[in-house]
Amino acid sequence: MADGDTAAADGGPTTTPLRLVRDIVRISAAGFSGFFKKDCTDLARRVSLLAHFLEEIGDSSKKVEGNAELGFSDLTVALQAARNLVSAANNFDNSNISSDGAMKKISFQFQCVTWTLEKGLANLPYGAFDISEEVYEQIELVKAQLRRATERYGGPLNSNLLCRALSHPLDKDIDPFQSGNRLTRSLHIENIGIINHEVDLNTEDQVEGNLEGHDLDDNVYNKESLRISLTSSEVNILKDSDSRTAKRSTCKSIEENKKPDSQVIPEDFLCPISLELMRDPVIVATGQTYERSYIQRWIDCGNTTCPKTQQKLQNHTLTPNYVLRSLISQWCLKHNIEQPTGLINGKIRKSDGSLRDVAGDFAAVEALVRKLSSRSIEERRAAVAEIRSLSKRSTDNRILLAEAGAIPILVSMLTSEDSEIQENAVTSVLNLSIFDNNKGLIMLANAIPSIVLVLRAGSMEAKENAAATLFSLSLADENKIIIGASGAIQALVDLLQNGSSRGKKDAATALFNLCIYQGNKGRAVRAGIITALLKMLTDSSNLMVDESLTILSVLANHHEAKVAIVKASTIPILIDLLRTGLPRNKENAAAILLSLCKRDNENLGCLSRLGAVIPLTELAKNGTERAKRKAMSLLEHLRKSQQL
Repeated sequence: MADGDTAAADGGPTTTPLRLVRDIVRISAAGFSGFFKKDCTDLARRVSLLAHFLEEIGDSSKKVEGNAELGFSDLTVALQAARNLVSAANNFDNSNISSDGAMKKISFQFQCVTWTLEKGLANLPYGAFDISEEVYEQIELVKAQLRRATERYGGPLNSNLLCRALSHPLDKDIDPFQSGNRLTRSLHIENIGIINHEVDLNTEDQVEGNLEGHDLDDNVYNKESLRISLTSSEVNILKDSDSRTAKRSTCKSIEENKKPDSQVIPEDFLCPISLELMRDPVIVATGQTYERSYIQRWIDCGNTTCPKTQQKLQNHTLTPNYVLRSLISQWCLKHNIEQPTGLINGKIRKSDGSLRDVAGDFAAVEALVRKLSSRSIEERRAAVAEIRSLSKRSTDNRILLAEAGAIPILVSMLTSEDSEIQENAVTSVLNLSIFDNNKGLIMLANAIPSIVLVLRAGSMEAKENAAATLFSLSLADENKIIIGASGAIQALVDLLQNGSSRGKKDAATALFNLCIYQGNKGRAVRAGIITALLKMLTDSSNLMVDESLTILSVLANHHEAKVAIVKASTIPILIDLLRTGLPRNKENAAAILLSLCKRDNENLGCLSRLGAVIPLTELAKNGTERAKRKAMSLLEHLRKSQQL
C-alpha cells in the first residue's frame, strides 16, 4: 500500500475508502475512452454508489472496530486496485496487433478487481453500522451487480491467483501512469459489449404495476413473461425456467469455475471484436467472420473498413456462416458448455433439458421476417402483425424470431409513418424483450431513441407499449443509464401526467425502475416528476396513490428531489396519509418523511408543528413491521431535535 493511501490517524477506517471512491469518480468525470470504455464506466459507476454508504458511516457516532475495521481494510485494498485499473485501462488504445496480451491481462484485472470488491462488501458486518435502509438497499444492489459482473468475467478466483494479480496489476513493461503511455490493440473501435444480464430486485420501496393488459395474453404472462408484483414491500420478478438462459449461464457454482480442466474456447470461435463466443457468426465482404450484432453496429457507426484487416468493405452484405455456427454448437455440446443461443442445430432446449426440433418452424419464421422488408406496404403490415402475434405466444417463438434477424428490422419500423406498423412493431419489440438474451440484441440495435420517439408521438396504445418496453429493458441495470440519458424520462413523465389510465401505470412502473439508479433521480426531478406525483397523491379518485408514494420513497434520499418534495408542500399531505391512509400508504408515507427529516431540524420542526407525533406513535404500535421501524426512527429523531 502506498504511503499516501494509508488511513489518516484522525480520520477513521472509512476515510481512505471514501477518498479512493472520490478519486475514481473524478477519473470517471473526465470520461473514459478506448477498448475498455464500458468496463471502466461500469466499474466506476458501481464504486461511485459506495460514497453514500461511506459518508453515512463517517457521520455516525458509532466507532468502527474489530471485524468492521478489518473489513474496511480489505475494501480499501480492492478500491486501490480499482482506482489503478480504471486509470490504466482508460489509456488502452487500438493501434496494433501486438497488444493482445496486454488486453487479456487487463481483462483479467477487471475480473480480479470486481470479485475482490464483491467479497470486500460481502464481508462487512452491516449490523454494526448506523446506516439508513435506503443506503443498505443501495449496497445490496451494488453487491448484486458486482456478483453478476464477476460471473461474466469468468467467475471467482483462487486466493493465490488473486494475490498475484493484484500485486502486479499490469505487465511490468507497461507503466499505466506514465504520461503519454498508449496500450495498443488491433481493433479501431470502442468496447461495445452486449448488455445482457438481469437485475434481481428486492427492495422495500416499490411501485405497484405490471405488464398485464399489454399484448401478452394471460397464458404467456403466467408462464413465460415477466410476472411482476410491485408492492410496497417487494418486487418479485419470476420467470419460467425456459426463459432464463442468461441466468443459467451466470449461476455456475464456484467449484465449477475453479475446475482445472476448464475449456479454452478455440480462437476461431471468438468474435474478433468482442472476443466472446459467437452466437450468430456472419461473413463480411473481406471473408472475415464476426458476431452479427457487433459487426452490424460497426457498420451502422459509419465505418467502411473490415475491423480486422482494415480493407475497404466493397459491400455491407452479412452472410451467415452456417458451417462455423454448426462447429460452435457441436463444440459446446461436446464440452457441456451452455451455448450462447437458444437455438442448437435447429433445435431448442426445453425446460427439462431435452431438445425440440424446430427446423421447420425456423424456416417459416425466416420467410416471415423477410417479408418485413417487402416493397409492398400491405405485405409489411401483415408480416409485422403476424410477428406481434407470434412473439406473444411462447419463448420458443421469441428465440426463433431473434435468430431470424427480426429485431433490427423491427427497430427500423418504429419510425414508420404508418401508425399500424409502428404500433405492431413496438409491441413486437416489447414481447421479444421478455426473453433475456433478446434484451442485449435490442439495445445493440440502438432501439432506445426510436422507442422514445414512439413514446412522444405514437398512438396511445403505442405509447403504453413503448413505456412497458422501457421498463422491460431497464431490468438490466446498465440499461438504466442508457435509457436515462436518452430523453426517455421526460417522455415518461409526460405520459404519467397526460396518458390513459394504463399509460400512467406503465409510465410509473418504468420511472420507478429507472430511478433506482441514482443518476436518474435528478433527471426525473428536472422533468417535473414531483409535480406529477403530488397531483396523483391529491387526486380524489385515489387511483395512483400507491404508485406515487412508492416513487417518492425512492426519490426522497436524493438531495435535489428532497428539496423539490419539501418545496411542493408535500409534508402536510404525507402527515395526513399517516392518519387516514391504507396500511401500505402509511408505511410509504413514513419512509418518505424519514428520508426528508433525518438530520434536518427544519423539517423535523415542521413535523412537530403539524402534529405528526400522534399518528407516528400510533403507527409505531399498530403499523406493519416496516412502518413500525420507520415511525420509531422518526420519533427518535424528533426527540433528539427537541433536546437541542
